[in-house]
Parts: sequence; structure tokens; C-alpha cells
Amino acid sequence: MNRAIVVGATGGTGAAITAELVKRGIPVIAFGRSLQKLKDLAVELGSPAHLSLAVGDAFRSKDILAAADGVDVLFHCANVPYHEMADKLIPLGEAVMEAANQKHLKVVAIDGIYPYGRRQMDKVTENHPKQPHTKKGKVRLAFEQMLFSDRWTEVQTMVVRLPDYYGPTANQASYLGSTLEAIAQGKPAFFIGNMVVPREYVYLPDAAAMVVELACRDHAYGQNWNIPGAGTISGKEIVRIARKASGKTKPVIPLGRVGLSILGRFVPVMKEVIEMLYLTEEPLLLSAEKYKREIGPIKATPFEEGINATIHALQSQRERSS
Repeated sequence: MNRAIVVGATGGTGAAITAELVKRGIPVIAFGRSLQKLKDLAVELGSPAHLSLAVGDAFRSKDILAAADGVDVLFHCANVPYHEMADKLIPLGEAVMEAANQKHLKVVAIDGIYPYGRRQMDKVTENHPKQPHTKKGKVRLAFEQMLFSDRWTEVQTMVVRLPDYYGPTANQASYLGSTLEAIAQGKPAFFIGNMVVPREYVYLPDAAAMVVELACRDHAYGQNWNIPGAGTISGKEIVRIARKASGKTKPVIPLGRVGLSILGRFVPVMKEVIEMLYLTEEPLLLSAEKYKREIGPIKATPFEEGINATIHALQSQRERSS
């Protein structure tokens, strides 16, 4: 990889991948809509000389083309809110792919586990059937099919799948990110879904390291890859660790179907979460076998360490901004 561009660089996964590229000394362009957020990211990363900033709209291929000079790898980390997914996800992807096609780029697309549908294996491999039963799962599967379409004759693409994630950059971008942010601030928090059933989460700095490692391997393109977490953990245990790290014990309220329906009257995205609650009741656990066999060891920060680091980083960010 000679030079990369991260589309959606100020989002949860985009910021973590940008940080990993900077850490490795790889020249990188952080692309996003907000100049202020891009500047804040640069400051957070120490304003290194090999980090460039580019403001643009990922729905506009020409904006990406204008920013991508000298690039050979594009990380597609841009996303859309749940309630806009059906209408906007594929047009967004098509704009990114059109730019990549014109530039003859490799594309690393970050996605989730929705296309798998209900679990049919104890540990879900990349060969797990894709039989989504939800609207968002079906849209995500169509998104993958678009990415691998033969329309893009000049692009090499891989799709990297993450479970729900957490970390200093997650914020509102994941179910758990918003919960940890509220706990770090000493505010009452919501926890989406079942707090008793253990689920898989990946620490974003770990995920970013594994994603960038994949991006550096030519043979990894043209395939799907799972990025597993450090095992499973219950919501109750997450909250216990986070409260201890923050030194605060405000209430954490679990949100099931009824709570999300009520909240969804005021916050549309919350209503859209309801159909995905099956993942909090019948969790998927991603297999690490393909990654370990073809790439190397899994990076898996223990939950106690990762949650502690996340809470302390979020508190430091808040102190600097106040």
C-alpha cells in the first residue's frame, strides 16, 4: 500500500483505520464532510505530516476523485443512518465504487453481520449462508452484491465484516458506543437489547489493525473476511467494568421492543433498531479460522482493558473540548 484514502474518516471505523494507517507510517488522506471534524481528528493523531485532509461528499464521485491523487487503496467507511439505509446505502456505495473504478483502486469496504441472517453455525465462517430476514439485512446483502458487481472492471474489492464494536472513536456509531459514552460522562445510559445474554464485540483499534493488515495483502481482495472480537461478554458485565472505570454509577436502562417503540416516536433511528434485536437474543459469533490461517494471529484486547481504555479516552476527549 503506497497511499490510502479513508472515505468517512471521522466516523467510528474510519477514525480507527485512519489512526492505524498513521501509526504504520502509511500516507493517508482523511476524507469527510466536516472540515472541523477532520481537523479535530488530525489533532487527536498528532497532526502527522503523512496525514492529509480532504473535504467532500461521499455521494459525489467527483469529490472523491478530486481527493484521491496518488492513492492505491480506498477504505469505504462511510455509512448512513438506519432509517435512511434502504434509500441511500447503495447510491452511496455506487458513488464510491465509480470513483474507485475511474482511479483503478483497491477497495476495502467495512460492513456488519446483518447479511448472514439468523445463525446457522456455532461460529459463523465466511461461507455461512446469507439469508437475511430483515429489511436492513436484505439491503446490506444487495450492497455487497453491488460492491462485487462486474460493473467495476478496474476495481479489486474486499468486504470486511465486524460485529458490534466499541472504542474511543465509536461514539454514536454503534449500539455499545453510545452506552459507554454516556457512562463516561456520568449520565444515565441506554443499553440496546438483552443485558444478560453474552454477545460478541470487537475493540475498534484491534479491528483497524486487522483490517489494515488485510488491505496490505494482495490475495485478500475479491473475498469476504470476518473480523472477530475477543469473545463474548454480557451487558451487565460491560456496565460493571465501565462504571468502575468512570467512577460513576448512573442508571443504565435496557431497551427492548417496547422501549425502542416509545423512543422511536421521537428518535426515528431507534424505531429502526427493533428488527435487529434478534442479534441481542440469538447472537452471532464470528469464526477467526480463515483470518488466522491466511493472515496471522487475531488481535484481541481483553474486555476489561479495552473498556477501561475507552472510558478514559472518552473522558479525556470531553475534558479537552470543555
